[in-house]
This record gives sequence, C-alpha cells and structure tokens, in this order.
Amino acid sequence: MLDIVHINLEERISMPGGTQRSTTPRDLAADPDAWPHAIMIGHPQARVVQALACRLGERLEERGLSLRQAATLTGVNRQAIVNLLSGISWPDVVTVSLLEDGLGVALWPGAMSPASAEC
Repeated sequence: MLDIVHINLEERISMPGGTQRSTTPRDLAADPDAWPHAIMIGHPQARVVQALACRLGERLEERGLSLRQAATLTGVNRQAIVNLLSGISWPDVVTVSLLEDGLGVALWPGAMSPASAEC
C-alpha cells in the first residue's frame, strides 16, 4: 500500500519543480546575457541546466551539427534544443536522455557515458 505524501504550499514553492519553474535557468544567472557562461550563485538546479547547455553546445560545435541535424539524430524537437541551449527551459529526463543517446555523449554533469547505457 502506498503512503500519500502531503506537501504544503510553502514546501512546494521551495521545490525546484514547483513554482520556481516559472523563472528560467538563464534568469537566475548573475548576468543572463552571458548564458551559458554566466556566473551562477546558488540555484544548484539551474547550474545543472547550465552545465547541460554548455556540454550540448560544445558537442554540437565539435561535430559540426546544425540544430536541425541534432534534432534528426536525437528525436528531440529543434525548438526544445534551442530552449535548452539558451537557458529558457528546464529540460526533462526524456529530453536529456534522448540527446545523450542520439549524440552518443554524456551531457549530465559528472557522467562518463549516456545515462541509458548504465541502466
């Protein structure tokens, strides 16, 4: 039998998935215009998105891939890739996994290989 967990409004607001998602990762940077290389004080979840965006941008540049080519290889919508690179979205697990698998590289900070390879 599952226990139902009750979370009050105050706890939900403090959670990264709560109302904080209405602020983009980029907007949490000290200088949003410097994204993804901006200084990020605090906001550990936004720093993860920042690291994902940096790694993704590097991989696309290394391989000489356009956004359209990346979308075709990964199955991720081109606009979702743009949103991640520009820091205006909080990517979900499916998006990150598809990007890693399609590009054959680890994007998650500290990962040595795509996460699906470890499952």
